[in-house]
Amino acid sequence: MNILVIIAHPDDPEFFAGGTIARWCHEGHDVRYVVVTGGDKGSDQPDMTPARLVAIRRDEQRNAAAILGVRDVTFLSHVDGELLNTLDVQRDLVREIRRARPDIVLTTDPQTLHYGAMRVNHNDHRAVGLAVCDAIFPAAGNRMYFPELLADGFEPHAPKEIYFAGPARPNTLVDVTDFIQTKIEAIRMHASQVKAPDELESRIQQGLLRMTADGRVFFAEAFRRILL
Repeated sequence: MNILVIIAHPDDPEFFAGGTIARWCHEGHDVRYVVVTGGDKGSDQPDMTPARLVAIRRDEQRNAAAILGVRDVTFLSHVDGELLNTLDVQRDLVREIRRARPDIVLTTDPQTLHYGAMRVNHNDHRAVGLAVCDAIFPAAGNRMYFPELLADGFEPHAPKEIYFAGPARPNTLVDVTDFIQTKIEAIRMHASQVKAPDELESRIQQGLLRMTADGRVFFAEAFRRILL
């Protein structure tokens, strides 16, 4: 299968769904990323500049994707923290969906305002989820939308499924037990974003769902899966 991960920031794929992505790649699926912003606000260092941070985070994202087995990473370079569900963003996403022609699109759940009692969800995560929904239906599969893309050779394509990561109401679990260390290794590539790296492994394991089935304990990532 062709799988397209459309996400707001560099590091989001690995934190939200690194185990699942590693599993899909291991199973032989063709996985590609579209990173919508440059992550240019992801630093509190006084001497850091947005341009320098974007370059650092692009390298980190490419290295992390390679560890998971991801085929390709596309950066759209919208401004971090200012992402909105506009027609321009939808056009960019429709172009990439038509280019990659995925069976599955993975993105972040636009309905998640907060994670339990822990923290507020980033507005870019919500905005990209909404933009992906509107790009997929009805635009990506309808030749009447964005005719300029047709002129550039991007024929309509309709994905079959959406996996929403960080879901408000999950309905699908993916067993990532065998891919936890791969997820952690990929996250470590995002050195500019990982605070207290010595605690990373325990934090990631605590963030996974610990499930029991048929007498077996396994670890899972949760999604809201929508069939189109």
